[in-house]
Amino acid sequence: MTFAPTPIPSRTQYVLEAIKHAILTAQLRPGQALVETELAAQFGVSKTPVREALKTLAGTGLVVMSQYKGVTVRLVDAAMAREVYDVRLLLEPEALRRSITRKGSLDEAQEALERADSALDKAERSLANRDFHRALYLPCGNPLLARMLDEVRDQAALVSTVAWSAIPTWEREAAEHREILRLALTGDGEAAAGALHDHIASFVRRAFPDDVDGGDVA
Repeated sequence: MTFAPTPIPSRTQYVLEAIKHAILTAQLRPGQALVETELAAQFGVSKTPVREALKTLAGTGLVVMSQYKGVTVRLVDAAMAREVYDVRLLLEPEALRRSITRKGSLDEAQEALERADSALDKAERSLANRDFHRALYLPCGNPLLARMLDEVRDQAALVSTVAWSAIPTWEREAAEHREILRLALTGDGEAAAGALHDHIASFVRRAFPDDVDGGDVA
């Protein structure tokens, strides 16, 4: 017997997306406290949808729930970044290779790339880049593989938001994105996957140069 997942109530979903957006656009900073009563007043809802939204965000790794400190936005350090990017290194290039082999549509990747290029600030750029990467792996033909990558993409976006605040390297990443998409559109799965691997592996080394001990896993 299979069970369908319980749908998230609309108010909870609204609060969830609003808090997530605020975290991924650096309106809420790593380590910042998230107080239920304050958030409920801000969004004009009761504490219940706020509490449920925070539980969901804790499950995705964007916030941390502590018995003593309450709920805070997750802190980003080199160890956390390496964990997230290690998963991406293991899965994302293979997913892209499969997307290309299946001749999946990359139209959404092209559209996300254009949005990133025309973004007015790092918040828009971060969200567009997150969409770009998802558009590369979503047509891979393996829903479980796509879901596994979905589970870390918010944490990856948080890492990039924090990193760009310290070292704005998005122009380099944008150039790498364009090359990855160019290779993918030629149908060269191996070359595109290799370029994506190098792109992912190099990011944390640039963002945390004093903390990375070498190797391909960032």
